[in-house]
This record gives sequence, structure tokens and C-alpha cells, in this order.
Amino acid sequence: MPGNNGIKKFWLFKSEPSEYSFDDLVSDGIAEWDGVRNFQARNMLRDEIKEGDGVFFYHSNSNPLAIIGTAIVVRSGYPDFTGWEINSKHYDPKSSPGNPIWYMVDIKAERRFIQPITREALMMISELSEMILLRRGSRLSIQPVTSEEWSIILKLNEG
Repeated sequence: MPGNNGIKKFWLFKSEPSEYSFDDLVSDGIAEWDGVRNFQARNMLRDEIKEGDGVFFYHSNSNPLAIIGTAIVVRSGYPDFTGWEINSKHYDPKSSPGNPIWYMVDIKAERRFIQPITREALMMISELSEMILLRRGSRLSIQPVTSEEWSIILKLNEG
């Protein structure tokens, strides 16, 4: 059930496959999307991304750069406790249980694409020309996706 006043939203989450791949998500079942250390992305995790929202899982810093599949948000934003765990690679001494700075959501793999949909393939589709992922200099690890972009990309997967 969508948590955004009944409106399902869509997102693209980037991950380097050497750090955390779509296969890792499938294996884990449900994963905490933790370690995001950008305030704009944090605000989306905390305020906008809700249970039931759709996620494109994108492999970044890989060859090829591509959307690998879809996932679903199964838990809305909550404090990222890795920020106050001293031994975590995501530790932030300014964050604490009483004053959390960073947030995360939980996601679950939904569907692996028949073939990864590469960034180059996406760039060839004029209807996707405004997609945040395809904008020059766009580096955010979490990005909104419009419902139109979502539909177009799902159709690409179907062939």
C-alpha cells in the first residue's frame, strides 16, 4: 500500500555492484538502504520515500552502467543507526540515537530485468531526455523517477 497519501512514487537507487549488487539484494531478501551521506538524498529517505514505492536498482561505477531490476520499499524512512556505530564504515561522530542525522529505508527485490537496461539505451529514448539520471553532472545516489519514466523503462524490459 503506497504511503504517500495513497500515491505510489518511484525512485532510482544507485549502488556499485562491488559494494552491494542486485544479486546481494535478492540473496538478502530485505535490505536496509543505509550509508547514504548526502543531505539531499537523506531528505528523500527521511521525508518522501514511503512503503510501497517502486525502486529501479541501478549499477553505477560498472560496465555497463545499467538498471538491473526493480525493488519495492518495504519500510519507510527511519534513523540510519550505522551513523553512530563506531566500527561501521558509515560512522559519523555527529550522529547519535538522540540526534540522528542520517536516514535509511528497507527495500526488497521485486524483479530482475531480462537484460540490464544500459544508460546508453536510456539516452536513445527521447521521452527520457529529462530523466535526472541522464542529466550531465547528476551524481545523487537516490533520484526521483516520474511515473511516465517508470512505465517507459518497464516496457523496455518487456521487449
